[in-house]
Amino acid sequence: MMDMTSFLEFRNISKHFPGVQALDGVSFGVREGSVHGLVGENGAGKSTLLKILSGAHPPTSGSVLLSGQEVGFSSPRDALDAGIAVIYQELNLVPDMSVAENLLLGHLPQRRGFIRREKLFQTARGMLDYLTENIDLNVKVKRLPIAQRQMIEIGKALLHNAKVIAFDEPTSSLSGMETKQLFRIIEALRAEGCAIIYVSHRINEIFEICDALTVFRDGRLIETFERMSSVTHDMVVSRMVGRSIEDIYGYRSRETGETVLDVQAVSGPGVSEPASFSVRKGEIVGFFGLVGAGRSELMRIIYGVEKAIAGKVLLNGKQVLIDSPAKALNVGIALCPEDRKLEGIIPVRDVKENINISVRKQFVRAGFFLNKARERENAADFIEKLQIKTPSMEQLAGNLSGGNQQKIILARNLSIRTAVIILDEPTRGIDVGTKSEIYRLIYSLGERGMAVVVVSSELPEIIGICDRIIVMSKGAIVAEVPRAQATEETILHYALSGHGNGQTTTGEAK
Repeated sequence: MMDMTSFLEFRNISKHFPGVQALDGVSFGVREGSVHGLVGENGAGKSTLLKILSGAHPPTSGSVLLSGQEVGFSSPRDALDAGIAVIYQELNLVPDMSVAENLLLGHLPQRRGFIRREKLFQTARGMLDYLTENIDLNVKVKRLPIAQRQMIEIGKALLHNAKVIAFDEPTSSLSGMETKQLFRIIEALRAEGCAIIYVSHRINEIFEICDALTVFRDGRLIETFERMSSVTHDMVVSRMVGRSIEDIYGYRSRETGETVLDVQAVSGPGVSEPASFSVRKGEIVGFFGLVGAGRSELMRIIYGVEKAIAGKVLLNGKQVLIDSPAKALNVGIALCPEDRKLEGIIPVRDVKENINISVRKQFVRAGFFLNKARERENAADFIEKLQIKTPSMEQLAGNLSGGNQQKIILARNLSIRTAVIILDEPTRGIDVGTKSEIYRLIYSLGERGMAVVVVSSELPEIIGICDRIIVMSKGAIVAEVPRAQATEETILHYALSGHGNGQTTTGEAK
């Protein structure tokens, strides 16, 4: 039954794409001055609903109401003008524009056709101060870490003084401190009477920040809880996935062999102190640190995206010279990047092409002709192995959920002969059910004899799936902790203090 006090209402919203029923008769309301949570597995329909709300997609049927009046938007600009702002998990910033320009994109202060730069910087600085972010307003957005880009996206929406604000996985790349600041902002917006939709796979956040909750599964609304006091964590998970998940991590021990990857005293952009570590055959080694710790930067140096200033990388005991991702792939080192949208998938190409990009040169006949049958066979094989949910291999990768996009990137890297696979934030923005699938895949990679490196901002995840944990702080490795000794308190102490227990380079627990 619809709450008659709702400021925002969805009535019988359905959305059909070719081969996919993304939403099927969804109805619920969001009250003024409240935070309404949305949860569901990847592909459940949450992002599609937000795109309908924002004007990016029209509904196939059904209607959206504001203050009891039906509204329809032909573009996101129309929705913004009506006081609706949607902050997507996949950021919509202009990489080659400055921080200030991105914050005021679409309503840059002008006079006689010229941008009023003093007003631009004054407004932008005021918003960053409100967000407690100390960022150079002149720097191009593409040069910022993803966490700071996320805060700029949030600031951009707040500058529109929206009455309805939807957050899609807003903390997926934020540090603990930035998450607390975001929650303070949401509390202030709630106090001002805004109607807020909060989408997150982090169930603990839902219980911390939300007043009501709606659960989606397979494009349908399963249940709406008008009061959080009536719901438990287990109830939410079981309604999301249709089953009980006792242990999301399901850790599996493995036999480990000789050292495969040996990084010796490597330094470069973002890595201030020489970093040394190693990974054995079949071993899963986790990297943890706060934002700016240098984890992703170290992986980019190893993969050849950034140039090392010093140090060397050995693979199976032999030094390898890697100055580009192509050379890394050639020697058997693969990287699944943190930012799926910017550095991972090609959203305007289909699933088959995305999977086969890395291996196409092996599917060429007579030096000229692409063996399309082998491409289809390879794509079909990985769609089945990794359980990629797609209507067909011809579906555009950009139309799939984040979890399935992550599986496509994995399939691409597994299509070639790989000795070392680096997974940077492999479950960022992915639901609890798909996380379980990704973890099982990670274990299977180890069981196949790969050396696996997992970079994650989620401490329970790192502790839950890794054999050893390496902690970084301010561009340096400060500690190494074997699984048996890993606690959240210990690892956070090393990450926050910047002081630790030293490090090993043999892959053996200390």
